[in-house]
Amino acid sequence: MLTTLLAVVVAGFVIPPPPADAAPLGLNPLQWTKSHDSERQKYAGISVTPSVPIKMSDGTVLRADIYRPADGAGRATRDKNPVIVNLTPYNKLIAMIAAAGSNVPGLSQPMFDLLASINLSGTPISGTERLLKVANGGLPSVFSVDPKLVRSGYTQIVVDVRGTGTSQGVWDVFGNREQKDTVEVLDWARTLPYSNGDLGMSGYSYSAINQLQAASKRPKGLKAIFPAAPMTDIVADVVAPGSGYGAGFLALWLFAVNATKVIPDVPSLLRGQFDPIWLRDRLNDPAVFVKEYLEGLTATDVNSLSGRTRELVQLDSTYRKALTTDAARIQIPTFVVGGWQDLFTNMEWRALDQLSGVPAAQKKLVMSTGEHMTNGWDMRGAPGQPPSMAVLQRAWFDRWIKGVPNRIDEYPSATSHQQGGGWVQSQQFPRGDQQHRRLYLTPARSGTSPTSVRDGSLSASGPKTTARWTVSPGVTTLCSGDTNRDQIGFLSSFDFCTGDNRIAERGALTFTSPAVPQATSINGPINVHLRTQVDATDGFYVAVVSDVAPDGTSKVLTTGSMTVSIRNQIDRAASRYAPNGDLVDPIYALDAYRRDLVKPGAVQYLDIGTLGTDALIKRGHRVRVSVYAFNAPRAVSFGPISHDSGLKPEHVLLDPANPSWVQLPSSRPIG
Repeated sequence: MLTTLLAVVVAGFVIPPPPADAAPLGLNPLQWTKSHDSERQKYAGISVTPSVPIKMSDGTVLRADIYRPADGAGRATRDKNPVIVNLTPYNKLIAMIAAAGSNVPGLSQPMFDLLASINLSGTPISGTERLLKVANGGLPSVFSVDPKLVRSGYTQIVVDVRGTGTSQGVWDVFGNREQKDTVEVLDWARTLPYSNGDLGMSGYSYSAINQLQAASKRPKGLKAIFPAAPMTDIVADVVAPGSGYGAGFLALWLFAVNATKVIPDVPSLLRGQFDPIWLRDRLNDPAVFVKEYLEGLTATDVNSLSGRTRELVQLDSTYRKALTTDAARIQIPTFVVGGWQDLFTNMEWRALDQLSGVPAAQKKLVMSTGEHMTNGWDMRGAPGQPPSMAVLQRAWFDRWIKGVPNRIDEYPSATSHQQGGGWVQSQQFPRGDQQHRRLYLTPARSGTSPTSVRDGSLSASGPKTTARWTVSPGVTTLCSGDTNRDQIGFLSSFDFCTGDNRIAERGALTFTSPAVPQATSINGPINVHLRTQVDATDGFYVAVVSDVAPDGTSKVLTTGSMTVSIRNQIDRAASRYAPNGDLVDPIYALDAYRRDLVKPGAVQYLDIGTLGTDALIKRGHRVRVSVYAFNAPRAVSFGPISHDSGLKPEHVLLDPANPSWVQLPSSRPIG
């Protein structure tokens, strides 16, 4: 008896079994939406205190906006409540405006409902629906502040990270000092007079990443986190996706942070206050990381790299280690939301595995079909959809911070919207309903891609003849689904690019399967194994997998890239393999100082791992693999690699004796 009691105490969280007559939760438990959306919350109002200074251990002052439960007149309660912390680099004023604009009584919700009701299916701008419906998916509430969450009995605090927004200092970009700041902010929040000592963390993108960083350090009082669109390896996931150089998104992101950090602290100015240290810090370092960005794009030799640029591409550097979060150290309930076309899919689909220290009932994954700014557009609580992110976040915090028995611990571990299909729930991802199978790249003409550089086939048997097909670096990928992924969904309205990859494929070698006779599921990682030849000492290859409809429309499912000179940096312990020994999920070290240059003309074998995916290939549809020598702007070659490759044409060798193939995890044979 004593042993059992001790086990319960050590476990920390006790999950009682559901009553025998409890109804199944299903995809959309209505009680969670009812609790979140009700206007009859515990508190009638919200009290906002802007620009509260928080002094860090080195003297730097961060600034926070605090949202507390209040009565109808806006007087903050004296009750002690849990505190939810959100650290952002995008200026807390934007979060305040977003929260205010999305919660105007009698106006905001009817407007969001109207936008979400617009049906553009079958029009040339059908992708616009993602942008119109995203507000009802809860992204604004998770990104900024959820007033309904506050009124239900939580204090929310939004803090500008060091060197951004209204906070003093120099932006440390996920570095060790910034991570120390996060822990210090949590300790400050935990001891506030109106805090009951229980903490949670929320936020989107950057704010999701620092949640995982903080949770891995196990700070006192942190009970649960809700990271929406996170990542755990900044270099592999966004700086160098697939060993390329994420030039497009990085430019957009650095501009956004550096622009919003010069917006002054408006609430303080209105009170007649101004922080000269903040101004000094901005003048001293107006464009953080821009020098490193340009250096990575233009340097001709790794030995010419300096400072943090050098550290970024050196595996064992102090800064590189700081950019990698060991999610296995996290031990608190964690709910991850991501998207199959998100920037950070590379981590998101792996979340359940990476969170190996968290029990199954305390970790959940929901994958939308959205891009970075449209995640959740398809999770609005409508029939056949899960609840919104805001609803799930409230239910998660209620269960694991307040102890409310709302059964979210019984929600399936993985909830995924299949690309081309509907929502599927399972206890693991990848699901166990697929088998890894090879499809061979052959020179046999498929007849489905007449405008590509070469039109080949995917076949269950190898090629009958040899061929040497050539592809050159180009910019057709500027009009592609990958560019929309890279530009966070801003281009969703342009269906002719974002919803149909045929313009991009004009610069590719394409290999297309026969039409599938029955709907076939693909879920998990995909590896494209190529026999290659380059005319220089290095090269850069890209593989894109798409779903081809009977009318020829080619929609990107997933993407990957590979630099020839890192082919020997594979981490075999971290990589995954099919039962026949084929690589299905190659993981590379990505160390620019250990590159293995090649002799021009020598044959090399490359394994190009794509982002994990979940798709339903409908009857009559086909699977296509497109091979490029460039993927601007999502993944171009790193400066020294571009120099060594000379951006020369590259070759794929198709040989019956040494075939190239793609490893697809599918529920039925394809081809």
